[in-house]
Amino acid sequence: MNRENSGKALVLIPARMASTRLPGKPLADICGLPMIVQVARRAAEADVGRIVVAVDHREVFEAVRDAGFEAIMTRIDHQSGSDRIYEALQKADPHGEAEIVINVQGDLPTIEPGPIRAALKPLENATTDIATLTVEITDEHEKTNPNVVKVVGSPLSKSRLRALYFTRATAPHGAGPLYHHIGLYAYRRRALETFVSLKPSTLEKRESLEQLRALEAGMRIDVEIVHSVPLGVDTPADLEKARRILSA
Repeated sequence: MNRENSGKALVLIPARMASTRLPGKPLADICGLPMIVQVARRAAEADVGRIVVAVDHREVFEAVRDAGFEAIMTRIDHQSGSDRIYEALQKADPHGEAEIVINVQGDLPTIEPGPIRAALKPLENATTDIATLTVEITDEHEKTNPNVVKVVGSPLSKSRLRALYFTRATAPHGAGPLYHHIGLYAYRRRALETFVSLKPSTLEKRESLEQLRALEAGMRIDVEIVHSVPLGVDTPADLEKARRILSA
């Protein structure tokens, strides 16, 4: 996507305080800054558009604002990150100026600018509703690990797939690469509006994968292939790893 179009993008970063494995995760210190601020900094380095952090706690709101970033308070009872970013979109951009919404998860403090920019590329195709990312799996253990979500897709080019399914199973069967899904999304605004209006679908509930709701509704998801999986901070061990990476 060219720079003119990316200027119409809005980066929304959802941040929840209620993490079961790492309580208070958005405010966890990483090299002297709260994790959510580190994520906002990575998004700023990508230079793809305005950045807004969607928070559900006053202390996180103040930490983001003190660091010079924009924050929006959202409800505490959202069932999904997409619901939270949609509420934030309505508050941050009520007049519909942003045509594209990029959802960068608030627990990716070490993500590089390249993957964030790469998420916009599939939207060069006007028929694509949602774009996301994937990495070819090289670790044999990941192929059978249900915590590693796989993209089953039809190749469009050397760097892009059209998603046919997402699964926790080992798929597709047979010789060929398997792909690890990265949960960073770029939505056309109208696609996000459609998505949040849909009820949870059968396969979504079976696999516990929200993106299947879009596929079951006939929406098109294209997937850009990148070269590395960003570190998601879910545990104290992940947090220590993120500190080592950024301190280096």
